[in-house]
Amino acid sequence: MTGKSKPSILRVGVIGTGKHGSRYANHLVRDIPGMELSAISRRSAAKGAGQAKQWGCSFYADWMDLIASSDVDCVVAAVPPTMNLAIAKECARVSKPVLIEKPLAGSLEDAHRIVSLESEKGLQLTTGQTLRYNAVVQALKQNIGQVGTLHTFSANQRLEPSTLQWHEDPSLAGAGVSFHTAVHVFDALRYITGLEVGKVAAVTRSKGDKQLEDVLAVLLEMDNGVVGTVDCSKVGHARSGLFEFVGDKCQLLGEQIYNKCTKIEQQKITDLSPVEPVSTIVPLLCEWEQYLHRQAPNPVPGIEGLASVRICEACLEAARLQQWVTL
Repeated sequence: MTGKSKPSILRVGVIGTGKHGSRYANHLVRDIPGMELSAISRRSAAKGAGQAKQWGCSFYADWMDLIASSDVDCVVAAVPPTMNLAIAKECARVSKPVLIEKPLAGSLEDAHRIVSLESEKGLQLTTGQTLRYNAVVQALKQNIGQVGTLHTFSANQRLEPSTLQWHEDPSLAGAGVSFHTAVHVFDALRYITGLEVGKVAAVTRSKGDKQLEDVLAVLLEMDNGVVGTVDCSKVGHARSGLFEFVGDKCQLLGEQIYNKCTKIEQQKITDLSPVEPVSTIVPLLCEWEQYLHRQAPNPVPGIEGLASVRICEACLEAARLQQWVTL
């Protein structure tokens, strides 16, 4: 019997196995048949060594040693975003693909430099904009055409205050909720509507003696004169993730955290909610595996991560200048 040979198992090294990186590691161990977790690196050597023993993989105290390892075919970076440029450069140097968890970088300048490595050094770069894979976001994208001509929108993502100390260190975090929360919303809006952001006006606040902004409110204008609002925060002990789209035919509402999606036409409400939530990292990793085997396109190219960072930085500039900023 003839047929295509089965692709080899891809050995993945994860840099940064803290709160979010450990999710990638656990899924690689349990849920991605075509990939295996071969190595991890973490700033805390004691915690990292314990995780490596639990997952049955190698531990590297120095992330550069992980990238250089002959046992690592590709890399996931889930680290403070100001580290991403150095990691991308090293992956480019040794010709290893890298998936960088959002935000792509801690500044627009670094994001440009990371993306330039694709053309200059041949880096295979994917951005971890995982909210695209949320079941409600997928439902909104599939049904956005039902609203007819889109006129306005609103979106929010409100989370609990962060407990990660590095989130308050500008040298590691780069910025506050604009880069670490709103970056998801901006990417999802572009993904759902297919429209680009043209200009923004914004205000930021830092509550509770925070050094970086933990409240962001934005007025946006997108292609075709579509206008809307985005607000993101980490100040209250409750969560929401609401998207609303208003067209001349109907409205679409989606709550991505609570897996609810509805269409409102006049006073008739139609439930479009997905059957069940989806673990967003799993489909991203599956599509990344197919891309690395040249069986599918890059699931989230680096330029998509760059676009989101550009909007985030424009918001901070608009808040600083207290005027509209054109992208």
